[in-house]
Amino acid sequence: MQSGRVRKEPYAYEKNGSCALLAAIEPLTGQRLAQVYARRTKKEFALFCQALAAAYPDAHKIRLVLDNLNTHDVSAFYENLPADEAFALAQRFEFCFTPKSASWLNMIEIEFSALARLCLNRCIPTLEQLVSEVMAIIADRTEKRIKIRWQFSIEACREKLNARYSVVNTGNSKFKKL
Repeated sequence: MQSGRVRKEPYAYEKNGSCALLAAIEPLTGQRLAQVYARRTKKEFALFCQALAAAYPDAHKIRLVLDNLNTHDVSAFYENLPADEAFALAQRFEFCFTPKSASWLNMIEIEFSALARLCLNRCIPTLEQLVSEVMAIIADRTEKRIKIRWQFSIEACREKLNARYSVVNTGNSKFKKL
């Protein structure tokens, strides 16, 4: 250290790893399901969908809004489950994918934002502690039945996404706001 100079200390960030948080929300009731996994592969997606199907045993069709992640695919079922189980699970789900760069259309992103503010905005040293904190927040928000009041109408969507609609079909230019 030289006289008159500020002492410098290197910043040592210790990464403890990463994990995958899969979650679903029923926006009108406030029901939630979340699971934290050590990895983010098709296997974890298949496990999560099995848990979701078990949570709604009487549902004929479960609609999931998903981003375009490569693991979010019905092939996850066939790669990780026996064919008959995979087929039965695939029949229970309808996947609706958000356009690329439009994950804000997925309501679960609102929940992830709340989780980020409540606990994911800092380094959590162990997977066990992360699971404990995330699941406690999810349980609390479910118990309080915190709902999502979606205010994005079909008309607003058509107006906002008009440029993309028009590229697909020029007849969609009628939705452009004058």
